[in-house]
Amino acid sequence: MQLKDRMPVLYRHLGVWDGYYRYFDKDGVKIDEHKSRLLCRFPTEHTYHQTNFYFWQDGKKETRDFPTRIENNRIIFYTEVSGWAAEVPLDEFNRTVMLYWVRTNEENLHLYEMIQISDCGKYRTRVWQWFKDGRLLQRTLIDEEFVTTDWQSYENLQPEYADIAQLAD
Repeated sequence: MQLKDRMPVLYRHLGVWDGYYRYFDKDGVKIDEHKSRLLCRFPTEHTYHQTNFYFWQDGKKETRDFPTRIENNRIIFYTEVSGWAAEVPLDEFNRTVMLYWVRTNEENLHLYEMIQISDCGKYRTRVWQWFKDGRLLQRTLIDEEFVTTDWQSYENLQPEYADIAQLAD
């Protein structure tokens, strides 16, 4: 059975996504925000690869790269973050993916992420809950719009802040 049949909800995330991240402290006060472009690809039946490009209005940029492997219908992260992503079988609408991960360089910090993809596949929302020493530290809210399945055309581009969709406006 092919990957798109074994993991259909995850497979719907294939392609380029432009987004907007907002970070809030545990009391709900916004502490940061930036735009993003994510390249989500399945190079083989046993691998997933995600590259995140982050852009702040002041010109700051950051790139994070996450090669992974797929085992037992889970995406396994093993680089700067360690953890997993999996579809939620209890969601009869086939919209939900859950992740658990830790940043390998930050002690006693772990995150849970929930991703919801729209039925039309053009929109997704993500929520990160950050825990430090077992207590809520902060939350991240992410809104994204699908750009294209043609991630290859975006792989070597160096976009700027203005190139990313204005989702927050």
